[in-house]
Amino acid sequence: MNTDNKVTANIHETAVVAPGAKIAENVEIGPYSVIGENVEIGEGTKIGPHVVIHGWTQIGKDCRIFQGASIGEEPQDLKFKGEKSYTIIGDRTTIREGATIHRATGEGEETRVGNDCLLMALTHVAHNCVVGNHVIMSNLASLAGHAIVEDRAVIGGMAGVHQFVKIGRNAMVGGMSKLTQDVVPYTIVDGQPAKVVGLNAVGISRAGIKLDARRNIKKAYKLLYRSGLSLQQAIAVIEQEVDSCEEVEHFLRFLRNAERGICRERRERD
Repeated sequence: MNTDNKVTANIHETAVVAPGAKIAENVEIGPYSVIGENVEIGEGTKIGPHVVIHGWTQIGKDCRIFQGASIGEEPQDLKFKGEKSYTIIGDRTTIREGATIHRATGEGEETRVGNDCLLMALTHVAHNCVVGNHVIMSNLASLAGHAIVEDRAVIGGMAGVHQFVKIGRNAMVGGMSKLTQDVVPYTIVDGQPAKVVGLNAVGISRAGIKLDARRNIKKAYKLLYRSGLSLQQAIAVIEQEVDSCEEVEHFLRFLRNAERGICRERRERD
């Protein structure tokens, strides 16, 4: 990218684009949007009206950013002291009306959103969060600082995610859920506080995971949640009794690193 390419971008006359901003070819910037000095915007990205992009922010190619979104602003964190930190958005990600994504706390740290994501209206991604690829956040879903969301997770509307919580690959979070513990990959959670209500069989199938791997995931899930074993015991049994595949290895790796504990299964008496 280079600033010379601004001449090939479609920038509305009322938009304010800082001289140092790097705008690639075929970028559109709508009325009254503000693009800061240290912003880079990738080829083909379309930015609607009244969008504000500040800080050391990189936007990938072919993204769509709708009106009123705010990206790269200072974090809502009392520890932040004005240090240089980053916001990085991948390619082909859609950020809808009024969504907010804040840059990181800590010198050189990042807030990152991956490729092919959909962040619906009024969603919030706080400082130092890492959001994977193909993630969907429904309206008003919010991530507190340092949360991690793995690939192809779906977060329902108005769900609130506590700081440092991890949401595993291909997991689904029900609307209005309160997440204070990690969400195991391939599961569905719901409630306040959120509890596991089953395996995300539909999501796993749509992700193209092979049948044998899906069977292994189901077996690992039952050992974790239905055997009465402790977490450490379940990890040991899964290692011994479930055929190894990439999906099961990821499942185990997530469990071993669940520092906040994991969402437990809902029982009928709950």
